[in-house]
Amino acid sequence: MKYRTIGTGPATRREVSALALGAMWFGSATDEETSFAVLDRYVEAGGTFVDTSDNYAFWADGGQGGQSEELLGRWRRSRGIGDEVVIATKLGARPLAPGTGYVDNPEGLSAKVIREAAERSRERLGVDRLDLLYAHIEDRTVPLRETVEGFAALVAEGTVGLLGVSNHAVWRVERARALAAGAGLPGYEVLQYAHSHLRPRLDVPDGLFPDGSLGHAGGELLSYLRAEPDLTLVAYSPLLKGAYTHPDRLPADFDHPGTPARLAVLHEVARETGATPNQVVLAWQMGAELPIIPLVGASSVGQLDESLAAVDLELTAEQRRRLDAAH
Repeated sequence: MKYRTIGTGPATRREVSALALGAMWFGSATDEETSFAVLDRYVEAGGTFVDTSDNYAFWADGGQGGQSEELLGRWRRSRGIGDEVVIATKLGARPLAPGTGYVDNPEGLSAKVIREAAERSRERLGVDRLDLLYAHIEDRTVPLRETVEGFAALVAEGTVGLLGVSNHAVWRVERARALAAGAGLPGYEVLQYAHSHLRPRLDVPDGLFPDGSLGHAGGELLSYLRAEPDLTLVAYSPLLKGAYTHPDRLPADFDHPGTPARLAVLHEVARETGATPNQVVLAWQMGAELPIIPLVGASSVGQLDESLAAVDLELTAEQRRRLDAAH
């Protein structure tokens, strides 16, 4: 396994594995026995960075979520896992009532919600401190200063380590970080957005991102990362839910002329390296100039092993240049 450092503060920065494991479906679509087996294999391979959220997976049963955090809590206790494994979770997108969702009825990012939701996550995970806590989605009904101060208060109390942000417009991220810096408070240091080798159209709105696909790490966000070297991007959906091996799963916003060209180069490099397209995508991210940590899901140990093998895949500078340039 390879590792990288996230965070800058002497008391909060952590060394984590270069490949993160997503636990979205653990405890719901992926049963407990399989989830435990995947988690055990990940740790055995040197993995130390697990990702979840307080709302995973509310859509599985029409509830409010919590299954993933609860399963991770049971796994930690049964295996004697301590702070050697960094567990990141999120708040803000948990439905306020069963049968609703994060578009029409999210918990939001008020100071009250931040405090109460973080406490519930600590209880489900069985930890005294959340290693990394993200603002999951935007809440423009709450003053940004209130959100910034709400997260910072938890860091000051020692119940949260690092702060992160996901699925926000870049200008909102920068404004929040500027507010925190101006007040001498801890701010967001880890960004979590969808990012893969294929590029989506960013002008296609949906229910969660009415202003366009804000959840994707587009050119503006990548430029922001270049300008702010202390930030880290955790890239979710790097394998596009299996679309690289099952093209029929490719989302509609990837249906544009640039996709075939990038796929062609990707498959060329896969043949040259003897790796799978999925492994090339992950290696391309992990070896990028920007600090990118791919976040992979796995519903079996076999799927996880394919992703783990990408950690040791070294792309040449020429292969990387071709992957970057295809459009």
